[in-house]
Amino acid sequence: MKTNPITELLSSVCRPLVPVLVQTLGTMFTEILVSLLIGGLIYFLVMRNRNQVLKTKDGWWGAGAPPDGEEDVSVRPFKISTSDEELEDLHRRLDQTRPVASLEDSQFHYGFNSQCLQKVVSYWRNDFDWRKQVDKLNQYPHFKTNIEGIDVHYMHIKPQRVPQGSAVIPLIMVHGWPGSFYEFFGIIPLLTEPSDPGDCVFEVVCPSIPGYGFSEAPHKKGFDSVCAARIFHKLMKRLGFQHFYAHGGDWGWLVTTNMAQLEPKTVRGLHVNFAPPSKPGLRVTLSIMLGRRFPKLFGFTDTDIQKLYPCKEKLVVESIKESGYMHIQATKPDTAGRGLNDSPVGLAAYILEKFSTWTSRDFRNLEDGGLTRKFSLDDLLTNIMIYWTSACIVSSMRFYKENFGKGLDQPHSRIPVVVPTGFACFPNELMHTPKLWVQQKYHKLVSYTLMARGGHFAAMEEPQLMAEDIHKFVRTVEKKTKKQ
Repeated sequence: MKTNPITELLSSVCRPLVPVLVQTLGTMFTEILVSLLIGGLIYFLVMRNRNQVLKTKDGWWGAGAPPDGEEDVSVRPFKISTSDEELEDLHRRLDQTRPVASLEDSQFHYGFNSQCLQKVVSYWRNDFDWRKQVDKLNQYPHFKTNIEGIDVHYMHIKPQRVPQGSAVIPLIMVHGWPGSFYEFFGIIPLLTEPSDPGDCVFEVVCPSIPGYGFSEAPHKKGFDSVCAARIFHKLMKRLGFQHFYAHGGDWGWLVTTNMAQLEPKTVRGLHVNFAPPSKPGLRVTLSIMLGRRFPKLFGFTDTDIQKLYPCKEKLVVESIKESGYMHIQATKPDTAGRGLNDSPVGLAAYILEKFSTWTSRDFRNLEDGGLTRKFSLDDLLTNIMIYWTSACIVSSMRFYKENFGKGLDQPHSRIPVVVPTGFACFPNELMHTPKLWVQQKYHKLVSYTLMARGGHFAAMEEPQLMAEDIHKFVRTVEKKTKKQ
């Protein structure tokens, strides 16, 4: 049979290509298969994290064993009060303080400057009017209710006027240490009585963390941020809120974060002004190592570079300088706390030093610590008096022991937050947190705002700026929710 020359030509050309073609197709198939497997694994890990919910069990923090019978769910009005005996005891202790001279030219680098402290004590003893401040504290409604065996104190402020067509949005605001519910006094009217017609109107709940202020201290070991989050969820439900927003700074950041992790369908949105990496991952580690050289790779801004580098100075040395209190409170809070509980001057020095340095590191260079540059002495001493009159300094310090004593690899440190989140980045915060670092934990970061000014006690220092950012964040979330 005669062979077609064209067929022979094609056969001679294509025959050597067959093995190459088979090999190429095989390689492509392998690459596609590997890509599918890797993609599937990533999708599985992402979805697994997305569906993770923080688990918790009910506790009992009252003295002794829990009683038989149904839980008391009553809500009782509460008023802050004082007495002649309380003030006489305070004045006697202030009169008997033993001053210690500060070193020459030491400013606030050794802690609270003694000369400045004497001026504060003098004002406290002779000019500060605690009765007037008690009246101011009582201008908002206070309540107590028993949850898991302890009385929980909170303020509950409803808006007086609601513009037509506006919905009232419930918001829980949680403080930290060494602050109190009083941190939010300046921001409350900006949230409940906004002047801008386009702003949201909030119904605000400000609780005291158990062991702080007028919330009863736990009587048993183990009360950490997750327990506080669970109790605050119960509080909000007891008040009739099935959905709400949450805001927190300092410990309030972690408590409200845990609230979002416990019940992501209940917390409509989370707004925080403090968010240190709870469990730094690979991207965060790489960003620290390479971010200065390749900032765009990690989305670093000029502000990020300025705040983070040189790393040794900004992240290590500064942290060591300002974290001595934390090591004490995370290990032996009762020892140092007992002295502070007996001495109002010692208590004031211990707490007010934080209101100096944590407001601005530059204040360490000032003889007066810059205390009255951002706050009034009346406001600062009111916060001190909440600690003094409730004798809560020891129990507030124990919160560090309960949280850090369980290690740094707790379940909540591994679980992302999947509710819409807003972050207000204040320039003088203890630790700067770039957007990339926030997104590692908060997967639905709706807003990241570089604030114009302010430090760690931002709600108290810059209530107007904080209120504006909360309004902006909630408006954004509400608009997105309506579109869905």
